[in-house]
Amino acid sequence: MTIPTEPIGSIPRPPELIAATTAFQAGKASPSALEAIYRAALTDTIARLEQTGSPVLTDGEQTKPSFATYPLSGLTNLAPDGVVIPFADGHTRQLPRLTSGPFRYGIHAESYLHAARALTQHPLKQAVISASALSLLYPADGIPGYSRDAFLADLIDEAEADIRGSLDAGAATAQIDFTEGRLSLKLDPSGGLLRTFIALNNQVLARFSAEQRRKIGVHVCPGGDHDCTHSADVDYATFLPDLFKMNVGRFYLQMASEPDRKRILKLVSELLGPERLVFIGVIDPINPAVETPEQVRDRILEAASFLPVAQLGTTDDCGFSPFADDTSTARDTAFAKIRARVEGTTLATKELWA
Repeated sequence: MTIPTEPIGSIPRPPELIAATTAFQAGKASPSALEAIYRAALTDTIARLEQTGSPVLTDGEQTKPSFATYPLSGLTNLAPDGVVIPFADGHTRQLPRLTSGPFRYGIHAESYLHAARALTQHPLKQAVISASALSLLYPADGIPGYSRDAFLADLIDEAEADIRGSLDAGAATAQIDFTEGRLSLKLDPSGGLLRTFIALNNQVLARFSAEQRRKIGVHVCPGGDHDCTHSADVDYATFLPDLFKMNVGRFYLQMASEPDRKRILKLVSELLGPERLVFIGVIDPINPAVETPEQVRDRILEAASFLPVAQLGTTDDCGFSPFADDTSTARDTAFAKIRARVEGTTLATKELWA
């Protein structure tokens, strides 16, 4: 037996891609020039992930503007003054605001999968944004002629299509990014908003069979942008009981950077239940120090002292560059950390099955 190991998603973009994207947005580069640089970055990312020994690959989100906003590409019914996400160091990210209906995705995630599939025969996972994250596009004061209920019905249809398209295109797994989950407890400490988010995501998941849901997972972390988080101060223990009510077969949990891992791992062991897999974060993307394989091994052995080994996998706490313009982590550092995860997982596998 082996312990499965998977990346979360994003890899820092090469400097030339960031420069080309900036030039294109300023009207100083053609679409064809940008597309050529996109393909070069994607080709390099896939090749370097293969070189780490990773058994499962992603496209590194090289052509996404961000993990959260890719479905909005090309939409014209948006305004820039939506919900603001504050980070601990004072910087913010802002979502757009929907101005009219109907709501449709401008692009679906399967297109990224098709582009990556042309470059590798390795299994590919596909990250998709949660319906709950995109629900924040709808303004609090409503939209004339387009009710919130109508918006949510459209959103559920689109979120289902995003996941289903990825699975139908051959994704080994589809990973729902749900970083707003922990953040919701800062916005509403009563947990009401979190439970609303969980219920919405479960409406999407109810459209899939039990067999399909085994290939669908959810990733959570306290955010990671410019080496900073938005909700690490929210106690994980207040979040996880509701999280494990999501009807998925896989959970990808930030854990390497958690200050009291043993307390949280014990709680996870009580919530996990049978048959579902839990991928424990053993790499901290925010910390610039590259973990050694031995450090990774020891984190896995710690997790295995609480969790059934047959239900245990490993991952990174978060993507390395969830937003395209984030250069806080060096590209080489990200690949070195992924290699350490892969090698450390192999060491732990050998020890656990020695």
